Amino acid sequence: MNLEHIRETIEQELANMMERIGENFSDRRGRQLAKQYVTGLMSTAERKNGWQLAETLGQKTPYAIQQFLYRGGWAADDLRDDLRTYVKDTLGDSGGVLVVDETGFLKKGKKSAGVMRQYSGTAGRIENCQIGVFLTYAAPKGFAVIDRGLYLPKEWVEDIVRRREAGIPEGTEFTTKPKQALNMMKAAYRADTPFSWVTADSVYGDFRDIAMWLESISKGYVMAVSGKAYVWQGFRQHRVSTILSVLPDTGWERISSGAGSKGERYYDWLSIPINSPPVDGWKKSLLVRASTTNRQDVRAFICFYPDGTSLNKLAEIAGVRWTVEQSFEEAKGELGLDHYEVRSYSGWYKHITLSCWALALLAALKMRATEPDFQAAIDPLSSGSMNSFKKGRGL
Repeated sequence: MNLEHIRETIEQELANMMERIGENFSDRRGRQLAKQYVTGLMSTAERKNGWQLAETLGQKTPYAIQQFLYRGGWAADDLRDDLRTYVKDTLGDSGGVLVVDETGFLKKGKKSAGVMRQYSGTAGRIENCQIGVFLTYAAPKGFAVIDRGLYLPKEWVEDIVRRREAGIPEGTEFTTKPKQALNMMKAAYRADTPFSWVTADSVYGDFRDIAMWLESISKGYVMAVSGKAYVWQGFRQHRVSTILSVLPDTGWERISSGAGSKGERYYDWLSIPINSPPVDGWKKSLLVRASTTNRQDVRAFICFYPDGTSLNKLAEIAGVRWTVEQSFEEAKGELGLDHYEVRSYSGWYKHITLSCWALALLAALKMRATEPDFQAAIDPLSSGSMNSFKKGRGL
């Protein structure tokens, strides 16, 4: 494959995107701006705000780009639906994994929809920020974000004035982050997204409704839980923290949960049987992960899986959760996920959805990047930090 052919492949992928989303825009100008916006997000611009995107795209002012988000007559959820279908068609695999996580967007002021002083795992402390809940699809061919939701604290939902100023739709009700995640999973399931597993952090693992729903549709899960969660063994209910305080010295296996930036991630793993649900052919266990250098440094996961599933497989699924963290790192660092300047509710969804499209396009390009000269072919879209990004993605 020569360089020209590879460049054509990149343009074809952009054309594929536009063929899927083009009908969401009322005119040719809207479609053109959509393509330009995603192309700008994939560019070398240091910041993907209105002014720098406009400069990168050869526009004298950012007004067209800004109005595309502020007043564009298109729906972000329609683009989200197209994105989910694109990822399904491109990366879909029957053994796919849905990964749930959240990330914070540090902000100044009080006007941005959903902003307030709240805990951000990204910052590791309480900050003035917005919180977004994201659903990533991971499969052997690659991974990409397929859904997103802006978390609205109760204070926002109950403040009619702030809601109207930020353009939050009438009738919007308070929804917890775990409930948002469950709604995203159900939407992916209804859209026939192929998956066999779900993994998530303890914020979501402690929310029993997610596990109950997955068990009802016979989908496996490996979800982290906090020490306050409970499990059943025989006729007794035990707190996870209590079980973790009296772990045995034997029965552990050293297994890699997947490759990281510094090589394989090895941990010591222990599977503790707990009561199985009334689902034929399925079992449950409490999976414990310990540091190889400190057996007291542990993390617990509740697992639901087909009978015969190996401990190696459960450790592998637990490790897939890092794909969403990599998605956040890549999308924020290189694709402008957190570079937006919009304050409105709809503006947040529009920018974030287009950033997710850019991430999905790069996942598709990685999947097709089998020739050694592919790296050179995408130099027009890259320089500086973008090179390290593509290197991490195997491009």
